Amino acid sequence: MDKTVKVLMHGCNGKMGQVISRMAAETEGMELAAGVDRFLGRENPYPVFESVEACDVRVDVVIDFSNASAVDGLLGDCVKKKLPVVLCTTGLSEEQIGKVREAAREIPVLRSANMSLGVNLLLKLLKDAAKVLAPAGFDMEIVEKHHNQKVDAPSGTAIAMADAMNEALDGEYTYNYDRSSVRKKREQKEIGLAAVRGGNIVGEHEVVFAGEDEVIEFKHTAYSKAIFAKGAVAAAGFLAGKTPGLYDMSDVIVL
Repeated sequence: MDKTVKVLMHGCNGKMGQVISRMAAETEGMELAAGVDRFLGRENPYPVFESVEACDVRVDVVIDFSNASAVDGLLGDCVKKKLPVVLCTTGLSEEQIGKVREAAREIPVLRSANMSLGVNLLLKLLKDAAKVLAPAGFDMEIVEKHHNQKVDAPSGTAIAMADAMNEALDGEYTYNYDRSSVRKKREQKEIGLAAVRGGNIVGEHEVVFAGEDEVIEFKHTAYSKAIFAKGAVAAAGFLAGKTPGLYDMSDVIVL
């Protein structure tokens, strides 16, 4: 019996799609069987289709790293073909997140704002820190930096960090994305998020807990897209064959 996990890369001709494709092809027990991309000009060592629905190659799981505008069609196609999907695309609207939850009732869906081991460990640490520091009067701020081609701001990872801290604090905090619009002092129960875009920064996230006379900082720096690809490939191997439901990287990585 062939136990090789056959992967379809959705968004295969993008930069991350190419990185993930190479890593999946080099991973034992995994085969990059097909791709989907609206731009068909690149030569790939696997067949490329315009949509998941059009794909006539047998696959076990889909890895998506495309853009938010393509996610609705992707989810519909995966539900029709009963294909598990690892959803790496960020910048989804609340309506789209609702569709992700709906799809997860019928197929396995793994959605994560960031696929790296380090970031997912950091999310856990931030929850623990927020529980201790926020009640002690510490203000919480997030600064994220990415390359100048990234279209969504703040990053999905920054929002995930804010959500992790806010979840630990019973959802009592609001998010402030732009202090320039209102001239007033900082609210006590808010989390500030600032975005920097420039050059080819792969990804940098810094979380600041600022208290009276002391500051505690957590920082994660990505030096290569390979860390995200490694997580996406591991997630695909995990998700293939799972029952319908909504999963995240904490299910893949034992923390």
